[in-house]
Amino acid sequence: MGIKALISKPFAAFTISKMNKWKYNAVAAQEKVLQNLINTAANTQFGKDHQFSKIKSHQDFIQHVPINDYEDIKPYVEKVVKGEADILWPGKPLYFAKTSGTTSGVKYIPISKESMPEHIKAARNALLCYIYETGKTDFLDGKLIFLQGSPVMDKKAGISFGRLSGIVANHVPKYLQKNRLPSYDVNCIDDWETKVDAIVEETLNEDMRLISGIPPWCQMYFDRLLAKTGKQKIKDIFPNFKLFVYGGVNYEPYRAKLEESLGFKIDSIETYPASEGFIAFQDSQKEKSLLLLADAGIFYEFIPTDEFFNEKPSRLNLGEIELGKNYAIVMSTNAGLWAYSLGDTIKFVSKNPYKLLVTGRIKHYISAFGEHVIGEEVEHALLTVAKQENVEITEFTVAPQVNPQKGEMPYHEWFIEFVNPPKNLKEFAVKVDEALQQKNIYYKDLISGKVLQPLIIRSLKAASFINLMRTEGKLGGQNKVPRLANDRILADKLEQYIIEK
Repeated sequence: MGIKALISKPFAAFTISKMNKWKYNAVAAQEKVLQNLINTAANTQFGKDHQFSKIKSHQDFIQHVPINDYEDIKPYVEKVVKGEADILWPGKPLYFAKTSGTTSGVKYIPISKESMPEHIKAARNALLCYIYETGKTDFLDGKLIFLQGSPVMDKKAGISFGRLSGIVANHVPKYLQKNRLPSYDVNCIDDWETKVDAIVEETLNEDMRLISGIPPWCQMYFDRLLAKTGKQKIKDIFPNFKLFVYGGVNYEPYRAKLEESLGFKIDSIETYPASEGFIAFQDSQKEKSLLLLADAGIFYEFIPTDEFFNEKPSRLNLGEIELGKNYAIVMSTNAGLWAYSLGDTIKFVSKNPYKLLVTGRIKHYISAFGEHVIGEEVEHALLTVAKQENVEITEFTVAPQVNPQKGEMPYHEWFIEFVNPPKNLKEFAVKVDEALQQKNIYYKDLISGKVLQPLIIRSLKAASFINLMRTEGKLGGQNKVPRLANDRILADKLEQYIIEK
């Protein structure tokens, strides 16, 4: 056992004892976070504009600070981008995380000297929780790979900016630097396919034990490793590969194919990082839920999803949430985001401690006819039937077909890239439709009421989603395929890849 593995166990025990102080007192921790945020930012421009000096409680906060999206705070961000200080948060940001928005174009999310350490601490603590629970430490004695964005930063008004994963790459702790791959030079390659090929060459003969990244891009890395070596399984290349760390998308649609490529079931840790802040991570292998980080410089509010588009929706604090109910998550952070709507939806499965599941995106749903089908429901329906039928799926997305040809009734159109397709696609579609009806009563009513016909599945050619994202310039990195859309922008682009219609 190496020195890192040896030291990690007592350090893990110490860290978990510290976490337990807020883990089981999360509501009180959140109240303290809110007051600290308000007090710290009272003299910023945003704080003065919204009378932070008068805010003493969550209800005061609701009265003075409306729900914001990026467009709402953009005038403040633009001042920060120009180099002005004390606008959203005291001083100037340490970084801007650059993200792409569908309505706002490029977004610059501030990361402060206070918020940056929380990103690193959360990633570290996720591993320490795993070590504490399982006692497994040998992954620390081999190589660790992080499939992430380029660490090369650009500057605006003296402030560095880049993709979140690239920013984090500049803050990997020194004690992991010798174990870490890819090398800095390879990590700086901007073109994703060139980068993956270079990572394959660099890691091919290494003792890889931990791999971290978004599942579809890890799959691409595995596919190219197997093609390069001629091996049948990843276990034949990396026999000591022990742990997979992922975030950004639901792992379940990718699990079967990934484990098929690996040749074994692997321990995994789900994380929930965002440019706006590190929200939660899986702290136990015994359950899939994620521990909400209630003491990490972020104050959370939760809007019931069925109220989100109301003029004055309910804004609940952590102590007011209900288990099993879908909420849109809203954040106020120690980087200067205030009542910021993240766009994600979650539901809590535990209150002591507070644990959640990510259920989708508030804008990624289908409600062309009032059915309000969400990502969690389509994934459950598809994956349940796929498991029963021994069908594996590479990727999929769903869109409404409001105006079908030949006088048909409207329907939901599913575009699926199969690893191994079902023997009878129409029968498979019927079962998926029935499963979706069981999950969504509104959808069931529309089917039984003959407003919609049952869903139709379009089987796509191999590599359809990769090819589409390549043409869109969105291959790799933090880019993800949306599971649901209320329009046909993505669906129309995928029609060229349909095997038969």
